[in-house]
Amino acid sequence: MGARRRIGVARVYEEPADDGERVLVDRLWPRGFRKDDPLVGRWIPKVAPSTELRKWYSHEVARFEEFAARYTAELETGEGAAALAELRDALRAGPVTLVTAARDLDASHVAVLVRLLS
Repeated sequence: MGARRRIGVARVYEEPADDGERVLVDRLWPRGFRKDDPLVGRWIPKVAPSTELRKWYSHEVARFEEFAARYTAELETGEGAAALAELRDALRAGPVTLVTAARDLDASHVAVLVRLLS
């Protein structure tokens, strides 16, 4: 089974399917959720874009390719690289669904993570 099939993507507000371990990949905790809520699952905040990059991007789709390049660079060093390694370890253990509060999954950091992990 290829890695592509083992990675799911969902909004944190969606009910879980039989989609493996859910991993919240946002830097900020989603509003309205308890820390032990099963909709969230494991939280790896440092795999998310830095606050500065997130604010610069501001989900402006015209900036997505530049955002993806900057975000990928963040994930190549320091805490980002360690967090990405943790996410890869979770994938080796079984299917994973990346969860986020972002509305537009195709233009979010989750799309970049899927590219890097596939």
